[in-house]
Amino acid sequence: MPDIPQISDHGLIGDLQTAALVSTDGTIDWFCCPRFDSPTVFASLIDPARGGYFSMRPDGVEYVTKQLYLPGTAILLTRFMTESGVGEVIDFMPVADGPATDRHRLVRLVRIVRGTMTFVAEIQPRFDYGRADHQTTVTDEGTVFTSDDLTLTVHRVGDPVVRGANRAGVVDVVDRGVRVTTTLRAGEVTGLMLESGGAAPQQISREELLSLYDDTHAYWQSWLAKSTYTGRWREAVTRSAMTLKLLTYAPTGAMIAAPTCSLPEQIGGERNWDYRYTWVRDASFSVHALLGLGYKDEAAAFVSWLGDRIADSAGAASGPLKIMYRVDGSSDISEETLAHFDGYRGSHPVRIGNGAADQLQLDIYGEAMDAIYLADARGLPLSHTAWTQVREVIDWVCENWDRPEEGIWETRGGQQSFTYGRLMCWVALDRAIRLARSSGRPAPILRWTLERDRIYEQIMTRGWHPNRKAFVQHYDTDVLDASLLLMPLMGFIAPHDPMWTSTMAAIDDELVSDSLVYRYNPSASPDGLRGSEGTFTLCSFFYVDALARSGRLDEAQLTFEKMMTYANHIGLFAEEIGLTGDQLGNFPQAFSHLALINAAVNLDYQLDHGADQVDPVLRAGFHGTRP
Repeated sequence: MPDIPQISDHGLIGDLQTAALVSTDGTIDWFCCPRFDSPTVFASLIDPARGGYFSMRPDGVEYVTKQLYLPGTAILLTRFMTESGVGEVIDFMPVADGPATDRHRLVRLVRIVRGTMTFVAEIQPRFDYGRADHQTTVTDEGTVFTSDDLTLTVHRVGDPVVRGANRAGVVDVVDRGVRVTTTLRAGEVTGLMLESGGAAPQQISREELLSLYDDTHAYWQSWLAKSTYTGRWREAVTRSAMTLKLLTYAPTGAMIAAPTCSLPEQIGGERNWDYRYTWVRDASFSVHALLGLGYKDEAAAFVSWLGDRIADSAGAASGPLKIMYRVDGSSDISEETLAHFDGYRGSHPVRIGNGAADQLQLDIYGEAMDAIYLADARGLPLSHTAWTQVREVIDWVCENWDRPEEGIWETRGGQQSFTYGRLMCWVALDRAIRLARSSGRPAPILRWTLERDRIYEQIMTRGWHPNRKAFVQHYDTDVLDASLLLMPLMGFIAPHDPMWTSTMAAIDDELVSDSLVYRYNPSASPDGLRGSEGTFTLCSFFYVDALARSGRLDEAQLTFEKMMTYANHIGLFAEEIGLTGDQLGNFPQAFSHLALINAAVNLDYQLDHGADQVDPVLRAGFHGTRP
């Protein structure tokens, strides 16, 4: 049974339809199949006894590990250094960049660099979040694990890739899984391939194994070569871009918030959520990051997915859009608790599904319209049918923007008139007006303009707290909220306006801890949940951009550089960062990485061209001033 690693002690591999976490000790302790939002097969990260795992490590000796990605790829290398030798486990998933499929392959190669080493692989699947029984069948070619809803096959490498005798290893049945023990000398390679879809086990040939590796390596190298980013933080931006790609469901273009569920925002606390879904907000923000790096196809795929959701009009209480969907666009995301799982380091309840799915969060309409507007400006125009649907959405915003809501942070303490929600309704109307005028599309522009200006006046009067001298979280509080860092970035207020500089001073004083930024103070603004949380990485990168827009370029650059020190050993970020620098929440988090990209692209441009300047590529949208 594996130990419980730190959340940050992982790398991510995936095939663009599902993904797995690999810990620094060579254990795959999180894997859902056949999709991101499918039940787990390996989940020892949140329950070592019941979750299931796939470990691969040296047998019976002490070791030191190092982990890295092969340059320019999503192929993960974990090195084990012992007194008797040095060995490597190479993990990757052949890319499934096409229609939805039940066939997914997870390849684990073992290569000995120096000396002689014995490696042991133990595969202990636990189907359906550890709730389903399975049968284990072992043959000379491999092993088959069969449950009612899913079959996994383990294929063995029948011959060493480099030289030597057959190194496929000795197989023992242990509990409900298998253990494979293999001794290798320097220069020898063997491995295992886990495959879903019901394939019969077989010994994988040298040629097939090398072909899978070469194809996967070539795919990521080719994808990365499309990036147009040449700025100061290329390594961090590159890794963030590949992480966003790994979190994208290729058949639909939908990007999930994170590949995990119930990793806690506070160890031992109850803020444990399922993020394996597509939030309209998060994915809309990704359009700016992708276009900022030149990935037009990925941006177009999500805008198309978003258009389909608008056409579905399945929002119910939340309006024309729900706040989140499954990767296939369906909206059944009922929340339940897995009482039989202990939770990460005792953090429970363990939740699957998400009860926030039916909340009213008005800000999503602004983020969606900002993405659509930017995409249109970058040569991805709306069709006539799509424009008529957008027009209906904006008419709905006109009628509903003044409703109490749950807000961007999905609080469970009751609806409020959140300032950020009003701000993004202003953005929705503003971008729709600009889109109609720039393209000559028919629209009730006068009505939209009147409503946009009503929102502006309301925010400036009710969202501003004269005693705090700052914009506040909602109209009935004096609590600050880091989401409002987007006010100048969205073009709502000038970055040197006295009302904004005063707000920045208040945020500096109350929400900023060195380079780290809290979302808000939950003790001052009850959110219906017990406990506290760490600083929010997304907001820290928003802060970088706000500093730069306010002319504080030196501070912005130092804050960004400090944020880079909080990444894990291979450049990945979770949702939050704790007081001691530990990663908290689901991992890795798309929000964190897309915000990193946007901050880097904009900060690069401003350092090169001066404060207050905006990259023309992004001028029309998320980080844009008024054209």
